[in-house]
Amino acid sequence: MKKPFPTEFILQLFSLLIVFIVVHAVYVTEIRPSALQVLEEQKVRIASDATYVPERSVYILVRDYEQEACFVLMLWAMAILAFKGYVTYRQQRHLDWDLIGVAEGTAISAANARVIANKVREELPSSVQANFLPTVLLSAIDRFSATQSVSDASAVVHTLCNAEADRCDSELSIIRYIAWAIPAIGFIGTVRGIGDALGKAHQAVSGDITGVTESLGVAFNSTLIALIISIVLMFIIHQIQLMQERLVLDVERYCDNMLIRRLEH
Repeated sequence: MKKPFPTEFILQLFSLLIVFIVVHAVYVTEIRPSALQVLEEQKVRIASDATYVPERSVYILVRDYEQEACFVLMLWAMAILAFKGYVTYRQQRHLDWDLIGVAEGTAISAANARVIANKVREELPSSVQANFLPTVLLSAIDRFSATQSVSDASAVVHTLCNAEADRCDSELSIIRYIAWAIPAIGFIGTVRGIGDALGKAHQAVSGDITGVTESLGVAFNSTLIALIISIVLMFIIHQIQLMQERLVLDVERYCDNMLIRRLEH
């Protein structure tokens, strides 16, 4: 049997490449030059005015490599989540369809079930039949046609819905890894900044604390940005997971109401 082309995997790779190119271009052309300009202006103001207190600039907060990596991972994860959200929304629209086509109150016998299954396969394109709701519905109808057992058809619906819930949960594992990796990268920036500050301790002893403060700024800024990004990303992850769980529950309820309770015992 011919294996399906891994479309989603290719989309993830291309989205990562595009996100990296865009974010790196923004950093090279805008963020890092602007951060250097702000730092130079602050140094001049500090040298001329001892009472001047530098303001925190967004460019300085996000200028380092750790923050760049965090933004790349965040946008990549959002691209994957947007794709999954679109697929889930498109499948939820199938719940508005009447795939059974049987009047309310009409019992469905094994012979009628075969007719319904053939009708669904003829009317729906193969790409649509591969979606969640048609797959569950056709599997339940085929099982009832073969065994004439309502409990077997109901068991098929329940089993496939549980399998879909597990599949959706496993596919979010890469997103959860990214959500974990972002704070870890922020802590790497913290360690790097503190290490640089300790390496410049001799300058602070001689009275020049500029290098130490810049290194400590790297340490705290990277952690701050990473934690903010992680909070935002986790919120979006939970929203997509909620959509997927609702889809599974709605499909199971649809099959129970539209098919299982109409089957002829």
